[in-house]
Amino acid sequence: MDVAAVFRVALTEQKMTTTKRHRSQSGFSLIELLIVVGIILVIAAIAIPELMSARMSANESAAVSNSRSIVTSEMAYSMEYNVGFSTTLGQLGGTGVIPSAANALLIDSVLAAGTKTGYQFVYVVTATNASGFPVGFSINANPIVHNVTGRRYFYADQVGVIYMNYNAPASPSDPALQ
Repeated sequence: MDVAAVFRVALTEQKMTTTKRHRSQSGFSLIELLIVVGIILVIAAIAIPELMSARMSANESAAVSNSRSIVTSEMAYSMEYNVGFSTTLGQLGGTGVIPSAANALLIDSVLAAGTKTGYQFVYVVTATNASGFPVGFSINANPIVHNVTGRRYFYADQVGVIYMNYNAPASPSDPALQ
C-alpha cells in the first residue's frame, strides 16, 4: 500500500469517528421529547382534579371558620357596645386602632367586605327589639362559583349552629354541620 492509500483510509476512519461523536452529542430526538411531554400531560390530568378538590375543601373549611368568627364577633360586639348586634358586617371590621360601634375591629377588613377565600358572606339582621337594636342576625356563606370555589353552602345565626346545603343557600331547616 502506498502512502496516499494509507492516508485516505486514516481520513475515512477519522470522518466516521467524528460523525458518530456528533450523533451522540446532538441531544434528544423529536420522538423522545414527544413521549416525555405526553407523560407529563398524563400526570397533570391525574393531579389537577385532585388539586381542585383539595382547594374546594380548603375554601369550605375557611368559610366555616369565618362563619364561626362572625358569630363570635357578634357576641363580643353585643356585650361590648350594649346596642344589640351590628347592623352590617362592615361594622365588625374597620380600620384604625380605636374600636367603636361603627368600627369594632373584631374581624379582618377582607371578611368585613363580604368576600373571602372563594365565598361570599351575606349578613342580614333578622330581628330588632323595641329600641330598634338588632337582636337576631343570620350569615350565609355561599360559594362564589358553585362546584368551583366550593361545593357546600353554609348558614349560621346568633344561636351559633352552622347548617349546610349542597345545592342552594343553606337555612336552619338544613342539616347541621357535624
